[in-house]
Amino acid sequence: MTSTSSDNFKETLKQQADIVRIVGDYVKLKKAGAQNFSGLCPFHAEKTPSFSVHATRQFFHCFGCGESGDVFTFIQKVENITFPEAVRLIAQKLGVPMPKVSFSSPAEARDAQVRMALLDVHVRAVAFFQECLRRPEGANAREYLKGRGLDDETIARFRIGYAPDSGFLLRDALRREFDEELLRESGLFSWKESSQRGAVAESRELRAESSDANSESFSPEASSQKPEAAAPAIYSKFRNRVMFPICNDQGKVIAFTGRTLSTDEKAGPKYLNSPETPIYSKSRVLFNLDNAKEAIRKLEYSILVEGQMDCISVYAAGFHNVIASSGTAFTELQAKLLGRFSKNVVVNFDPDTAGARATERTLGLLVEEEFNIRVLTLETGFDPDLFIRRKGKDAYGAALKHSQKYFDYLIDRARAMFPVRNSESKVKAVNHLLPHIQRVPSRIVRDELALEISQKLGIDSAVLRQELKHAATTRSATQVKATAEAQVTGAERVLIRALASATEMQSGGTRSSARDGAEEEFDPARQAQYALQSERLYEGLASQSLLEALLEAGTETETADVMALPKTEEDRRLLASILMHEEEELTPETVEGAVRALRRIYLRRRLEEVQLALQRPGLSMAEKQAFLQEKVRLKRALMDPGMGEKAS
Repeated sequence: MTSTSSDNFKETLKQQADIVRIVGDYVKLKKAGAQNFSGLCPFHAEKTPSFSVHATRQFFHCFGCGESGDVFTFIQKVENITFPEAVRLIAQKLGVPMPKVSFSSPAEARDAQVRMALLDVHVRAVAFFQECLRRPEGANAREYLKGRGLDDETIARFRIGYAPDSGFLLRDALRREFDEELLRESGLFSWKESSQRGAVAESRELRAESSDANSESFSPEASSQKPEAAAPAIYSKFRNRVMFPICNDQGKVIAFTGRTLSTDEKAGPKYLNSPETPIYSKSRVLFNLDNAKEAIRKLEYSILVEGQMDCISVYAAGFHNVIASSGTAFTELQAKLLGRFSKNVVVNFDPDTAGARATERTLGLLVEEEFNIRVLTLETGFDPDLFIRRKGKDAYGAALKHSQKYFDYLIDRARAMFPVRNSESKVKAVNHLLPHIQRVPSRIVRDELALEISQKLGIDSAVLRQELKHAATTRSATQVKATAEAQVTGAERVLIRALASATEMQSGGTRSSARDGAEEEFDPARQAQYALQSERLYEGLASQSLLEALLEAGTETETADVMALPKTEEDRRLLASILMHEEEELTPETVEGAVRALRRIYLRRRLEEVQLALQRPGLSMAEKQAFLQEKVRLKRALMDPGMGEKAS
């Protein structure tokens, strides 16, 4: 869809959508004032409602977790979908037909077509592998799955299949619908340059395999055609493997993991994953999230395991909130994706040395994303899959309940690696833990951890706190700072509301002017704009960037969405918080009172600057006299109870 047409449709749809009704499908809302509705926030756990919806301005804001936005943002976050998908879903809810999709360039159109076609390729491949699993040649695969404790229901839910030993059957089945260039992009095939003789030999082998298959569904029409001389011969990447589809969080198959059934050394790795493609990026995908996301929301925590079989076994045992990193080490992008559903996680990786290191790397990422983490360590020699098969789901449930807080786990690891027998061991243990403590954003939590570590390692807590303080100096990006909202004065809030009213008046088309001698209607935005721009009273304030964004929009803005004006997420949240508390009516007196308050703030700040300047050594008599005169003027201005004029 071109940018102009998509923007027009988005705005039209937004005008038709009542955010109170849309949000009400997900949150039980109650009237909380003339324009506000409140309820329990769907984005974090709470018992007292802190989530508000503004009926007039059509946006939501949570005073607990800080989430805010318009109707599209809400649907994106609550459904965990992209913006185009949110537009489409709201259109469906309202019964509004979507416009015909168009693209800004041929390249954009081709990319979109390729992605859609690749999804279709994977749909056909899933069906092919499932059919092969049911056929006689899938007997070994069925036996393997049975030995792993998977029943027919679980196999069907995860769409598990079997890739036959032939290198050509899947290719020939897909060639009927898709061209070879697309098959190369799918990640399902490999190829090599071949001579004319090799191509002919391949053609003979292909025909022989097709006749042996004794199945119309596997007998390719393309096999009767001679391949071009010297053309690269493509063949299946996955052969004689149990196939586990990898889905995105919407349940669409985008890749595969294949577990080999061959004992031949030439069979390749035990587990083979699809390469990255236009629809698959392994660092952005969590295996089984499509099945697990609702359970994660409901139970308010997830179980993170390493491999697909571990994940499937845990899910089949009834723990439906389980997900796995997909063929890669856990990544920051995966942590952010998981955090959209819950910030509580139990990490259950293999307890061997490599698994322990992977657990620590994963914990570090999750700590930085401010997850509440517990670690489940099973008995040596047991991964989740084997543990459930040997000891049962009740034993696994009991182990979950006794999972450790993540720092308890790390302290135990440090004590095991460096037994606390002497000062050297204690130093090594502390040095092992410091990088993990350093990632913790909260100073209070770091202090609590220091006390706990000092007790368990037999170290003086004051010394450990000093080490932590030193380590924390390198954490400037995550130091705790007072939020802009906490620093904003009441006067700033009034003027922000006044400036925001400009978009309200323009969208309603009711702005008036004094013509034919008629008295001009009070315009709070214009009054605030004049005072702030002429005297630049906003400079140095906590809300300076938000006020500048509103002033920059001015009276010429064409948008009726005031929440779209601020340029930073922090400013949008501040604006949402202020507009949710609009109980006091804006009058000429309240706006002028706010302007006078900012003048006083300016005068006090300037007075402090003058007093500091008078203390500087080396001032000339003329400079000193000028500063003293300004000091007198500033004090007189501050003593003036009216202070209706700007300071001169």
